[in-house]
Amino acid sequence: MRRGTPRGHWWVLACVLTVFLLALFLATSVLHGVGAAGTSQSQGPDDLVPGSVAGGGPLVDDRDGTPVSSAVHPGTVALTFDDGPDPTWTPQVLRLLAAKQVPGTFFVIGEHVAEHPELVRAEAAAGHEVGLHTFTHADLATAPIWRVRLELAASRAVLAGATGRSTTLLRPPYSSTPDAVGNRDWQAIRRTGALGYLTVLSTQDSLDWEGGNTADIVRQAVPPQGQGAVVLMHDGGGDRSRTVAALGQYIDTLKARGYRFTTLTEAVGLPPQTAPAPRLDRWYGAALILLLQAAVTVPTATAWLLAAVAVLTVGRLLLLAAAAVAHRRRAAARGLPDPGRPVSVVVPAHNERDTIAACVRALLAGGCPDIDVVVVDDGSGDGTAEAARTVQDPRVRVLTQPNRGKPAALNAGIAHAAHDVILMVDADTVLAPGAVARLVTAFDDPAVGAVAGNTKVANRTGLLPLWQHLEYVMSFGLERRLFDLFGASPTVPGAIGAFRREALASCGGISADTLAEDTDIAMALCRAGWRVVYRSDAHAATHVPTTVRELWHQRYRWAYGTLQSSWKHRHAVKERGTAGRLGRRTLPYLLLFQLVLPLAAPLLDAAALYGLTFGSTFAPAGTWAAFCLAQLALAAYALRQDGESLRHLWLVPLQQTLYRTALCLVTAHALVSAALGVGPQWQSARERHGRRHTRMYQPRATSSRAIGT
Repeated sequence: MRRGTPRGHWWVLACVLTVFLLALFLATSVLHGVGAAGTSQSQGPDDLVPGSVAGGGPLVDDRDGTPVSSAVHPGTVALTFDDGPDPTWTPQVLRLLAAKQVPGTFFVIGEHVAEHPELVRAEAAAGHEVGLHTFTHADLATAPIWRVRLELAASRAVLAGATGRSTTLLRPPYSSTPDAVGNRDWQAIRRTGALGYLTVLSTQDSLDWEGGNTADIVRQAVPPQGQGAVVLMHDGGGDRSRTVAALGQYIDTLKARGYRFTTLTEAVGLPPQTAPAPRLDRWYGAALILLLQAAVTVPTATAWLLAAVAVLTVGRLLLLAAAAVAHRRRAAARGLPDPGRPVSVVVPAHNERDTIAACVRALLAGGCPDIDVVVVDDGSGDGTAEAARTVQDPRVRVLTQPNRGKPAALNAGIAHAAHDVILMVDADTVLAPGAVARLVTAFDDPAVGAVAGNTKVANRTGLLPLWQHLEYVMSFGLERRLFDLFGASPTVPGAIGAFRREALASCGGISADTLAEDTDIAMALCRAGWRVVYRSDAHAATHVPTTVRELWHQRYRWAYGTLQSSWKHRHAVKERGTAGRLGRRTLPYLLLFQLVLPLAAPLLDAAALYGLTFGSTFAPAGTWAAFCLAQLALAAYALRQDGESLRHLWLVPLQQTLYRTALCLVTAHALVSAALGVGPQWQSARERHGRRHTRMYQPRATSSRAIGT
């Protein structure tokens, strides 16, 4: 297994969230931001419009700064269709034109091209002319120049990606006949002309977008006797059933009068304005189409993801609340603790000079007279063994060994323990009075192989420790109650946990296969048929990380070790008894709520933030708020049940965003490490809470078999 850890987790998450928000923006603000098709704007002043444009033909060429209008040849009609392609109406229009053997000119909206590129390809393959109608049906007369450039560039790109062709034909949205061009419209024509586009207007507006009957559409589209016409119709942007119904009648009527139907450019005597697009433009356009099509699925996928997470979260909250109530009733039926039962305590220590004496004194003063304390100094360089020996008591023994890691230190202590019940306590932990007696009482049941205690946060100063305090009470405490009801707890915390010697021997002692020896041994005991239970009234206070770096290393070790342990004991799914309860109850819970849910949470936070910022949808924000309220209620209940103050409840909403995002990163980091077979490095000692804190125990090597690599 390689040493070291993969880097870049922060920027990877940032990139994922950025792409997610960009796709959400494209889907909600661009792809669904098309204006009302066919709604003409007021003309306004027209004193700046040249007479050659206002009184000229429907095609205006201002590419060289000198406007030239092109009129339609007499007796010629060019059918033009705006706002497509539409999956319902465009195929009907194409079939009708093919049946009548009439060409048309389609001015397509870029976002519709991205959604239905096959329809534009069908238009081009049938010999019809294709022009641009902007990307989002934006009003070019009022849009800023950067928006105009973006609209046209994106439209031209997706057309190239869909058909492999490029065009210079442009019909501005909300345009009409040449005599309706106002100053703002003229400014837009000059802008688009400078960008290389020909502006296409119309001579006959069928007004099919107004919803008139078929006869009205035909009548309004018929040009004066003998004159040529560019007829404006629509194949998208709404219900175009009347357009389709009127189109056949219109063609038959004008053919009977001797009119000839052709494409727009041929109608005004210009060469075709389409040409093969450069290869780079085709590749770029195809990539843009794929991106936009993927973006379309984001809101739907987000809604489904939100619904799934909502179900999981609500289910978890209800499950934890119900388990807490049931566990409290079970605890009330317990007998009084037996302080007379003999117990051995193993305290592994590495560079714990500042805390070891306090830990040992608390054990001796815990109310259990027949106690044997074995301190194992695992190669400390700060005088930990000497500090432990300052506790002058015959019940305390101090062993020293070269640094071999926590599992080896625990096994050494177990070998020297005098009694059958063995309590394991971290060296920076202080047990509450009576905690030892409450733990050992659980061994009155001969099926119990281990007992987990209730770990509390000692250093509740600062935001990060307070968040961990809430997590210890809300998450760890309630989940251990649930696992106790399952009959298969997956972890006996290193801070406070008791074991039956016979049970430990049946599993071969503490294993160094994983980074979470406390989880590994608990799962191994369950698979060996022993019950692992939880005593919520056996308290121990331990120090937690006070910096993000320390928290990261700790939770990375926990997450990685849990993955290893779950993989190592995956065959419990097929087993029976206590092992089966571990495999079919506890392991699925760990998979769903300690892996899947943390990974999905930041995306939901981002969706909620987007909904609040852009107002596109308030469903994610509302769901997020409901989650926070539910978490507040559960936190209040958990704190009360554990006898804790409610004054830190205000931190829960922040914990559900910032702190949860950090845990997501840790989970992702651990998953990548497990997939790559990368072992974590040793963590150096840090100053924590005004004292020198221990290095996190980690084995020298990890087994690749434990993570399936």
